[in-house]
Amino acid sequence: MSKPDYYETLGVQQGADEKALKSAFRKMAMKYHPDKNPDDKSAEGKFKELNEAYEILKNPQKRAAYDQYGHAAFEQNGGGGGFSGGGAGGFSDIFEDIFGEMMGGRASGGRRGTGGRERGADLRYNMEISLEEAFEGKNAQIDVPTAVTCETCEGDGSKPGSQPKTCSTCGGAGRVRAAQGFFSIERACPACQGRGEVISDPCPSCSGQGRVTKERSLSVNIPEGIEDGVRIRLSGEGEAGARGGPTGDLYIFISVNSHEFFQRDGADLFCRIPVSLTTAALGGQLEVGTLDGTKSRVKVPEGTQTGKQFRLKSKGMPVMRSKDRGDLYIQIVTETPQNLSKKQRELLQEFEQLSSENNNPESSGFFSRMKNFLDGFAE
Repeated sequence: MSKPDYYETLGVQQGADEKALKSAFRKMAMKYHPDKNPDDKSAEGKFKELNEAYEILKNPQKRAAYDQYGHAAFEQNGGGGGFSGGGAGGFSDIFEDIFGEMMGGRASGGRRGTGGRERGADLRYNMEISLEEAFEGKNAQIDVPTAVTCETCEGDGSKPGSQPKTCSTCGGAGRVRAAQGFFSIERACPACQGRGEVISDPCPSCSGQGRVTKERSLSVNIPEGIEDGVRIRLSGEGEAGARGGPTGDLYIFISVNSHEFFQRDGADLFCRIPVSLTTAALGGQLEVGTLDGTKSRVKVPEGTQTGKQFRLKSKGMPVMRSKDRGDLYIQIVTETPQNLSKKQRELLQEFEQLSSENNNPESSGFFSRMKNFLDGFAE
């Protein structure tokens, strides 16, 4: 059975450069990797073909020989074996990149950064503030229980006067190579968890972790105009890393409480104000309080209907990190009188008798259109 063409296997043209070859190989290798296709034997075979093709084409000398003689160039010396015993460099390097992508960016079994130090976890803090506080901004003090660097051992994890020892399993490298099928993978050393060191005499204060749980008091600046759901990041204020590892971040999630009078939509505020029937009919003036502590007058013209809005420019919320401000919208709601006295009832009945379509154009027009609508069914 003849072997497939190496260029067709990788899905590239014969003149493809090194970058195109590497990109194609990475894409195909991730697709057919045995770990992603555990129940597909054909994927394992395809993966072997990809490795073999890339090993030949990435090498300028082997590629030149293949371009001139095809597969026959390697039939006598076995030069197309692909892994070459799974040695270092070449395929090993790119495989670590691919394996890292498949595992969410953590190559070689989860490296922990410089010296194998594990980064501390990011923390979340939920903060509730009032609409007034969102309007004005504030500097808040919060208490956050978190892991901090142990003062006794200064994050080293060892008892004062002693030192961590080089891990005998990995020789201090933090990684070990393990065979898996027809290839080998570097993984974090199970003895030292990738740190390259082991604690023989742990610190009594932190039990060798290099960190202890403690409540920290932090200052958080809440900017003017902050909106509900905004996340504030405090770099380096999260959990301390194990044994001197880098510190994580703290994320403050802001929740703005609802207000008794105002509803918010972005930088604009809305306020529903009930007015009496006589004020809506005869007109008048309203005095409206705003979030900046001042009062504004709103003129209600005669015959104002429910739902009518009046705009107070720049009386809304500040726009975060800007000099702009939103607007305040006053919405009129006409209140129907209740608990009428006999005299009030008589006066309203008299008013009704004296009313005409000109006094209630909207309702008169509505029922006139409704009558025409129903008459259409009778024809």
